[in-house]
Amino acid sequence: MGASLSSQTEGTNRTGMRPGLGDIPEGCLACVFMNLTPPEICNLARLNRAFRGAASSDSIWVKKLPPNYQDLLNLLPPERYQNMSKKDIFALLSRPVPFDDGYKEVWLDRVTGRVCMAISAKGMAITGIDDRRYWNRVATEESRFHIVAYLLQIWWFEVDGVVKFPLPADVYTLSFRIHLGRFSKRLGRRVSSFEHTHGWDIRPVRFELSTTDGQLASCECYLDDMEQDYENRNHKRGCWIEYKVGEFIVSNSETVTEVRFSMKQIDCTHSKGGLCVDSVFIIPTDLIDCKRRGILK
Repeated sequence: MGASLSSQTEGTNRTGMRPGLGDIPEGCLACVFMNLTPPEICNLARLNRAFRGAASSDSIWVKKLPPNYQDLLNLLPPERYQNMSKKDIFALLSRPVPFDDGYKEVWLDRVTGRVCMAISAKGMAITGIDDRRYWNRVATEESRFHIVAYLLQIWWFEVDGVVKFPLPADVYTLSFRIHLGRFSKRLGRRVSSFEHTHGWDIRPVRFELSTTDGQLASCECYLDDMEQDYENRNHKRGCWIEYKVGEFIVSNSETVTEVRFSMKQIDCTHSKGGLCVDSVFIIPTDLIDCKRRGILK
C-alpha cells in the first residue's frame, strides 16, 4: 500500500504505470488551489513537486491577499519585502505589523486573509495615566503588547482612542479587552488579586465608537457582578474578557477609515479600581463568529 501511494504521489509515468497525482498539470492544480485556504494549500504542497510548484504560484497567492496589502507593506522597511513572492508576502503579513510607534498592530488572518487590528493601552488616552496614585504600567506575557495599564483607584474613569487606516471593505467588530483584578505568577501558578477591585457593580461602564462617515454604536455594561454567590463564583473576575462595543461597515477600500472609541464611567459619586486595560481589537465580524463556533482555529 505504501508503494502504491508513493507512486501515485510522485506520478512518474516512465515505466508505463497509470497516471498519478504528479501528472496533474499545474494549471489544473492552480484552479483547485484558488478555492482552498492558505493552510490547505501549504499542506497539499508537501505531496510532490507538481503540487509544490503550483502552490507557489503568485497568481494564487495574490488572490489570498487583501486589496490593500500594499498599505500593510508600506508600514515595513522596503528591504523586508523586496523581491518576495506573493506567498512569502502573505506569510510576512500574517505576523503582526506594528505602526504608530509600535502601539498598534495590523495582520492578516492566516485562514481567510482578512485584515485584523489591535491597539495597545499605550496607544490610547487614559485619564490620569501618568499619576502613579491612580495607574501603573504592568509588564505581562498575557498581552500581545507585553504591557497593560492597571487602575488602582480613580473617580473619573475614561479611556479614549482613535485609529486611522485604509481598511478593506468589510464589516468589523470593535471590542475592549479588560481584566478585573491584578494577576501574577506565584510558584509557577497564575493567581489574581482583587485588593483594589471595587465600584464596577454600582454603575455601568459606557462603551462607544464612531466613524468619520457617521456610524455610531454604544452599549453599557456592569463590569463586576457581586450578585453571584461564592459557590458559583464570579466569572467576570480573574479572567480576560472582550467587551463588544459595536460594529461598523467599511464600503470603500481606497479611503482611510477613522474610528474613534471610548470606555468611560464618569459618575464621580464613587471611586472604582482594580482593573487592567490591555487593548482594543478590530476584527471582521463573521471571523469572530466562525472562531467562536470552532469553524476557524
